[in-house]
Amino acid sequence: MDLGNMEVPPARRASTPGWRDPRLWVGLAIVAASVFAGALVLGSSDDTVPVWVASTSLGAGQSLTSGELAVRRVRFADADDAALYLRADQQLPADLHLSRDVGAGELVPRAAVTTASGPDLREVPVSVSADQVPGDLSTGDRVDVYVRPTAQTACQAAPVCQGRPALSGVGVLDAPAADDQFGSDGARLVVLAMTPPQARHFFGLLATTQAATLTLVGREAVR
Repeated sequence: MDLGNMEVPPARRASTPGWRDPRLWVGLAIVAASVFAGALVLGSSDDTVPVWVASTSLGAGQSLTSGELAVRRVRFADADDAALYLRADQQLPADLHLSRDVGAGELVPRAAVTTASGPDLREVPVSVSADQVPGDLSTGDRVDVYVRPTAQTACQAAPVCQGRPALSGVGVLDAPAADDQFGSDGARLVVLAMTPPQARHFFGLLATTQAATLTLVGREAVR
């Protein structure tokens, strides 16, 4: 056989499929379906719930606004558990108050808030010598309040004479940092939460104790 005289057919170049080629449309459909399915999977995997958490320690009776709160996304094992806390994607009710202390970073339970004012509390500012108050005292702490007479003052009230606290477990509504709120006499301003009977008792002791010295003893830190 004479191979030299055989005609070799010209090579055919592969051509790019045109837009009318059905294979192109099938490929595009597969890609689009894959992207859509991936988006659905990613969307369904985020089953976290935005809830409110306390930015700082908050005391009972304190009004609650978004200024004291932060948002955290939490994944609950049971959907019923999520209903126990205030959701951050829902508007906070007006005139919201805490019925108990909530520590910094704690999820805010629905059971700990009320739209009523809760306990009838008064904000009582007291000036305390720097060496008679815990240095790390902060909002949400609880303290025992002692009223002590000077050595030259005769005792006229039982708690003062017997060395017992004038008030026990009083909540701290505000305790500015010591570096920021020392008075000219070196005293520190602390705002305490008292019921009207507690306030009357407290000021009654001050009225019957000359040159009284106040001491705040840390009892419980809520953090």
